[in-house]
Amino acid sequence: MKKLLYIPAILLLAACSNKPKATTPTAAKRQQDSVELAGLIKQQSAISQRITALQAELGKKDSVKSTDVSAITVQPGNFTNYVQIQGRIDAQDNVMAYSQSPGAITGLYVKPGMHVSKGQVLVQLDNSVLGQQIAQAETQVTLNKTLFDRQKNLWDQKIGTEVQFLQAQTALQSSQKQVSALRQQADMYRITAPISGTIDQMDLKLGQIIQPGQNGIRIVNADNLKVKADVPESYSTSVNQGDKVLILFPDANDSLATTITFAAKVIDPGSRSFGVEIKLPQNKEFRPNMTAVLKIADYSKNHSIAIPVNAVQHSDTSTFVFIDQNNIAKKQAVKVGATYGGKTEILQGLKGGELLVTEGASDIEDGDKVRVLNSGN
Repeated sequence: MKKLLYIPAILLLAACSNKPKATTPTAAKRQQDSVELAGLIKQQSAISQRITALQAELGKKDSVKSTDVSAITVQPGNFTNYVQIQGRIDAQDNVMAYSQSPGAITGLYVKPGMHVSKGQVLVQLDNSVLGQQIAQAETQVTLNKTLFDRQKNLWDQKIGTEVQFLQAQTALQSSQKQVSALRQQADMYRITAPISGTIDQMDLKLGQIIQPGQNGIRIVNADNLKVKADVPESYSTSVNQGDKVLILFPDANDSLATTITFAAKVIDPGSRSFGVEIKLPQNKEFRPNMTAVLKIADYSKNHSIAIPVNAVQHSDTSTFVFIDQNNIAKKQAVKVGATYGGKTEILQGLKGGELLVTEGASDIEDGDKVRVLNSGN
């Protein structure tokens, strides 16, 4: 009986053990927390990966080496373009005095460096034969003058004929003209100064026989000098009389700011140029044929933007400069005008106030980091 009583009890216990266990509130929360934790861990992994990527990118940018450059602040000012040509100093009065007749030198009255006046006799040639002829002609003039005076007195007294009076008058006039002609011929045996100035060149000796047009004497008026130059035809519309010009004299270590006193209107067909002249003030340092460099202002503009030539960069399609914006190079397209004296005029692209990269502009690109070592205006 005891065994039979145990069996139902065992069966009851087994049945109870096969029933599903009920889920408690604590277990449900733990399951929810587990799901949330898994999601956070996944988000954490994604954030960590993003942080790592950003740190790598920033670290790469920070590791880029900046380029050292020089920069200036762009400021408007005056810009003038000059035509630069080479000329020379020329004497307004620079002439050679020659003998008009051949002969031997019998008198030298000047030497190099002496100042002479216009008409002054410089050299005397042998004209002794002419001197004798002049003496004879003067004697004849004296005789004819005596005969004429006597005939005139008779004619005044109504004595003699008119023909006799006219013959005496004609003889006197003819002899006087002969003397005048002989004296003019004698003057051809002298070398006289055609202008006032200084004897600059002379190579003559007493007794030397010279010919007309040879062995002359150069006379220069150094108080009346000018600069002469030939300007290319392409500047014929921009270079005119009255334009400002700066003249440099390299040999005299001097310069002069003045204006053009003469500009030719005719173009030389051979050189395709036209002449200009500038009158010079008196200066003992200036000498004829001295080299002169002319800088003629053919274009000028006020309130213009002009920047150093080395700041302007060129590509196949554009002309540009670099502007420093917070240590980053920004490429700026520009339109350029004339260039002179290391400066280029900017017609478009810059307004003034920009920090312009000058030295080092050819070593950078748009967006590069730069470090300005020297800056100025």
